[in-house]
Amino acid sequence: MNKKKLAAIAVVVVILGLSSFGSYYFGLQKGLQDTKNIVIEGISGGEPPEGATTADFSVFWQAWDKLKKEHISGKEISDQNLVYGAIRGLTKSLDDPNTIFFDPEDYKKFNQDISGSFSGIGAEIGIRNDQLIVIAPLKGSPAEHVGLMAKDKILKIDDKETFDLNVDEAVKLIRGPEGTKVTLNILRNGWDKPKDFEITREPIEIPTVDWSMKEGGIAYIQLYNFNANTDLAFYRAMVDIILEKKAKGVILDLRNNPGGYLNVAVDLAGWFLEKGDVVAKERFADGNERSFKAGGNETLKNIPMVILINGGSASASEILAGALKYNRGIKLIGEKSFGKGTVQELQELKDDSALKITVANWLLPDDSIIEKNGLTPDIEVKLTEEDINTDKDPQLDKAIEVLKQEMQV
Repeated sequence: MNKKKLAAIAVVVVILGLSSFGSYYFGLQKGLQDTKNIVIEGISGGEPPEGATTADFSVFWQAWDKLKKEHISGKEISDQNLVYGAIRGLTKSLDDPNTIFFDPEDYKKFNQDISGSFSGIGAEIGIRNDQLIVIAPLKGSPAEHVGLMAKDKILKIDDKETFDLNVDEAVKLIRGPEGTKVTLNILRNGWDKPKDFEITREPIEIPTVDWSMKEGGIAYIQLYNFNANTDLAFYRAMVDIILEKKAKGVILDLRNNPGGYLNVAVDLAGWFLEKGDVVAKERFADGNERSFKAGGNETLKNIPMVILINGGSASASEILAGALKYNRGIKLIGEKSFGKGTVQELQELKDDSALKITVANWLLPDDSIIEKNGLTPDIEVKLTEEDINTDKDPQLDKAIEVLKQEMQV
């Protein structure tokens, strides 16, 4: 039905008094006496979807009525903003920080961000255990320059506490015009109290691939992201490494790699796996699955290799590392990965607002779920702040040691 007036069914208000049965009884009697119909004006498009819930929406309309009539700002807020607030509440009730509602203005800004350039601090952020954290600072970014690290907890953005922010809300606060500053209040494991990091925003260029040769014919490949440029950059690196340097072994460094496009991870896996090997699976809410298989050139399928991971390795980097570990038994060295393995889709609503909805889980070839679990290294090696400050890298040292042993087999 399409009516401008929706009358809620009778609502019984029961006041639960905790001090005594008498106060409970008084509340019950008062509620029975005050039972009434609530009429909400100015609401249209109230048709429920097919298979609508049997939940008691009279409670919602009762709350609406009281907020509009009794809150000191109730008459000032628009009905549409109340609707948007209710939808945000719906998404938060799922306890999934990756499922988000965009009102029309936020959705417009979101589209501008993903299609153009922006200025910020150059850090991938996420939520773990209801806490906003740094997943990984990008190489050469302002975030890296001031010393932010993977797993840093972000307690405040300027003067705004982060305990109730989703990732997109936090991103909007952190980004800003080039040359302006933002202050992050950071708590790190091992610290007694948080510290402020003042960071100057800069245009962010997402890095791709670096490589160098180590002693004994070992190619050391640092992969920073799985973006639109990664395939070509990786191909060019492989041409040099294979044809010119004649590499005998590979260290693939996925530390602080926050992920990116799944198809890029599948393409890169094709260098190291046989055609047809399962790289990852996608499992939807209805239980259906889809597999993604390697279909590359297999050039490095027999080369000895190890992979470096840490708490900043997330999403597509976890998929690639997990696929190589499962299909070839490649050893993972370092620290446990972040554990981000869900698929989001953007679904536009009729008034140019939108929902970003988590629709599936990523699974490794052995059906293990990445989300919140991550990858556990075969050989755990910690990297401390002291190591970083003194330019030491015990994780890379261990990777070279292990790979040399494998190259001798």
